[in-house]
Amino acid sequence: MRLMLWQGVNPPSNRTVLQGLVDQFNREHPTIQVESLYVGQSDQQLPKILAAIVGNAAPDLLWYSPLLTGQLIELNALRPLDPWLDRSPLRQQLDPALLDSMRLENHLWSIPFGTNNVGIFYRPSLFKAAGITQLPQTWSEFRQVAQTLTRDTNSDGRIDQHGMLLPLGKGEWTVFMWLPFLWSGGGGLEGSRESEVGSRENTGLPPAQGERQNVDIQLVNAGAIAALQFWRDLINDGSAVLSAPERGYELDRFLAGKVAMQLSGPWTLGQLEKTGVDFGVLPIPRQVTQATAIGGENLFLLKTTPEREQAAQVFAEYVMSEGFQTQWAIGTGYLPTNLRSRQSETYLAYKAKRSVVDVFLSQAPYGRSRPIFPGYNRISENLGRAIEATLLDRGTPLETLTAAQKRLDLIFNP
Repeated sequence: MRLMLWQGVNPPSNRTVLQGLVDQFNREHPTIQVESLYVGQSDQQLPKILAAIVGNAAPDLLWYSPLLTGQLIELNALRPLDPWLDRSPLRQQLDPALLDSMRLENHLWSIPFGTNNVGIFYRPSLFKAAGITQLPQTWSEFRQVAQTLTRDTNSDGRIDQHGMLLPLGKGEWTVFMWLPFLWSGGGGLEGSRESEVGSRENTGLPPAQGERQNVDIQLVNAGAIAALQFWRDLINDGSAVLSAPERGYELDRFLAGKVAMQLSGPWTLGQLEKTGVDFGVLPIPRQVTQATAIGGENLFLLKTTPEREQAAQVFAEYVMSEGFQTQWAIGTGYLPTNLRSRQSETYLAYKAKRSVVDVFLSQAPYGRSRPIFPGYNRISENLGRAIEATLLDRGTPLETLTAAQKRLDLIFNP
């Protein structure tokens, strides 16, 4: 039996790692052959995925952000995985922090393929040159360190090194980088969902196709205001510089020493190691609590036939296994989703040479996933607009969040 896996793994070197692992599976399972097909990045994939599902030509397996879960459920493209996962011994080896990326309406709909979280990369040599010997742990300490790192290094009267790069834009990257500060500040954004026709949540059933959900989102809260104000303070201090619009992931200024700190995740490790520049990672500074945002992609098993779905489960168990997760993590920089993998001799040896990995692993228990219900893209879009407006000083945090809240109220609760 031949199964089709659609994926958007990037960079190309990571696709090579994946192909090697798929080849290994095919050698070990001669009756199940998986074909891995790169179908573009997420914005390129989505129209293809939706068209394939509507046209009854969906792949058997899909590698994609768990944020797509709600939409796939609405399209009736998934079955709950609970009956299968409850029987699998691998369920107990899964990092429990990842369950939120799998669960909606009291069911599990996907499995984590690889996980990561957000941290702050920094240049130790620039810290040393500025006389900084202690890494910041709180928002106030971070603000002070960022100011100290903002310097005129060649005495020409102009600032040529900023303490921090902040991502400018209203896209998901900016929102993903900002959410750890929202949660660290004690804030939140996810509300409850109440069906118009009654108690589907209580029964554990997904919402019926076309059934409207009332979503209670409260963006205007003390933690959100504080997190936006903190980013705005860094700009007001002159110690943070904005990225090019929607390009907050680019590392050029960090590598050139123009900025001393930048938000990113472990997917950056391979790229940075190849450059030869010095770098370290520090956890997201805390205000009310320690927090980070969990990222990564999940594996979806789409509705096909019972025989094909059973074969897809065999591949999914392979992906969840200690061996797969160890090889995938070492090859790509992702964190293993399998707890045994994190303690394996092979991974411990890899980690011993990369102390920065410990920062992301130590943050993992404090990580939170973004909501996966169908309306999250609307929340992200409007929250992104509020972040961008605040960074460009087009309104106070209270004003920009209030405007975003009004737009969301019109969308979800007209």
